[in-house]
Amino acid sequence: MSVDDSYAYTAPVGSFAPNGYGLYDMAGNVYEWCADWYDEDYYSNLELHNPQGPSSGVDRVLRGGSWPNVSNLLRAACRFNFNPTGANFNCGFRCVSGFPAVQQ
Repeated sequence: MSVDDSYAYTAPVGSFAPNGYGLYDMAGNVYEWCADWYDEDYYSNLELHNPQGPSSGVDRVLRGGSWPNVSNLLRAACRFNFNPTGANFNCGFRCVSGFPAVQQ
């Protein structure tokens, strides 16, 4: 199923409500480059605490889906691979400057 959010391509940052953790824009605008190297079989040998991915590889992990995807791909668990020397109109990265204290 395709999604119509009223934007032809990407949406401005903060256009939608945050998720349950208070984080904005975690899925759907552009695929997010991750530091992890990609291994198709990595999750069959799952590390239970903060899996870091293999120590080397050819492709990096992309997560989160992108604006031209169908709705079932617009989630943080959506995981693809792409060569880090490449470029694509629907791949990006997240800039982080500090993190607010978690409210209990």
